[in-house]
Amino acid sequence: MKDQYQQLPPSVTTAADLEQLTRPMLELLEAATGLESTYLTTIDMAAGKQSILFSRNSKSMQIPEGLSVPWGDTLCKRAMEEGRAYTDNVETCWGDSAAARELGIMTYVSQPVRTADGAVFGTLCGASAKSLPLTDITMDVLGRFAKVIAQQVDREWALASSRRDNEALRVQALTDPLTGIANRRGMELELQRMIARCERNNEGLQVAMVDLDGFKTINDQHGHDVGDRFLVHIARRLRGAVRPEDLVARTGGDEFIIVAVGQLHFDLRERLETTTIGRFTAGTLTLDYGGASVGLVKTASADFNVADLFEQADAAMYEIKKQRKSSR
Repeated sequence: MKDQYQQLPPSVTTAADLEQLTRPMLELLEAATGLESTYLTTIDMAAGKQSILFSRNSKSMQIPEGLSVPWGDTLCKRAMEEGRAYTDNVETCWGDSAAARELGIMTYVSQPVRTADGAVFGTLCGASAKSLPLTDITMDVLGRFAKVIAQQVDREWALASSRRDNEALRVQALTDPLTGIANRRGMELELQRMIARCERNNEGLQVAMVDLDGFKTINDQHGHDVGDRFLVHIARRLRGAVRPEDLVARTGGDEFIIVAVGQLHFDLRERLETTTIGRFTAGTLTLDYGGASVGLVKTASADFNVADLFEQADAAMYEIKKQRKSSR
């Protein structure tokens, strides 16, 4: 076994992930020990469940990948609690185990896979229906394999955590922290994808500018906390008024931009104006809001200049605002 351990397959030292690392180890353990089944498990202590992550079954004994069993009845749990890593007579040691009887296990060996913080990820195990003597060298190698697997688990968890952190930072950089919709930078990035789609399919673009009339008065009379809650309320209504693939962004204090690709089955300007009208409640305060000024421009094809569309939508919005003021 020691000589075979020194001749590890190249795939072990060059493994890109846990599976590529583990499978040749299971094959080597089976070849060197004669164990019928070698496998790596994961343990969910909170759920009280142990699952087979990877397994190698060379003979009649089959311990399939994906199998989940209650943790309380497993040989792994008993082995860890009793400090007994190996037995060639399961019937004598743990004859009351239903799982062992069902699988016909006589020889069983197990090493916990512990991560750097001491937590148990799972176990590296082997089993056979026959009584097989295992040497101290075998047990040493099994322990070494378990440590190597634990190191790989730590690396993958650290990498996943780093990716989550990076994604969180990326989202944070592209998102308005108050309303949770896209900020100006997020809008610019999403616009690139929308323009590319228009060019591929020769689709038009619709751009709407939304300005919240009377927002300064709400802030001045009721305070910035109420103003912020009102902005969140409006952003949520705007997001709910359009399709999931449409862009909704906050580009200023009380200014929003909505961009949609292609034709819509509704009038976008009317939909956005209507959705901003209504009652807003903040604690004991109730406001009946008369709605926002919405300017809209749209094209029938991909023959457009985005900067021009934004300018036109902005001009259209101010024209609507002027009309609303004169009508009061």
